[in-house]
Amino acid sequence: MTDREITILITEDDEGHAVLIRKRLGRAGINNPMLHFRDGDEVLNFLFRQGPPPHRDANAAYLLLLDIRMPRVDGVEVLRQVKADPELCILPAIMVTTTDDPREMSRCHELGCSNYITKPVDYEKFVAAVGQLGLNLTFAHPPTGQQGIVR
Repeated sequence: MTDREITILITEDDEGHAVLIRKRLGRAGINNPMLHFRDGDEVLNFLFRQGPPPHRDANAAYLLLLDIRMPRVDGVEVLRQVKADPELCILPAIMVTTTDDPREMSRCHELGCSNYITKPVDYEKFVAAVGQLGLNLTFAHPPTGQQGIVR
């Protein structure tokens, strides 16, 4: 196991949901650094080191939380591009979305998402779902010798 801290990349166009995710992860004991991206284009620029900074650090470990329905580039397209890249394909990606369509869930799993969590419309259920995600993240550790990205 390595001592590198995992940076959580929250890709969520709804500011309220992004704040709720950060707060709930914090309450679940997740104090990892978190970066918020408002659309898929922003996170792709970060990951592929394009456009203005910030850009991904090759020596850092990341976990990607992706909303599906976003402007400019949606979460499924971000997932497709990340998993098609030989360097980024090992990046764990968790879909966090209001979409509970089984076809969409299947498509995301086929593309390589690590997990798919549906945000309930009900506030309390959503807080509980994010809390469950937070508990899962407490056990996420980069593999020994892995450079740059967490499995």
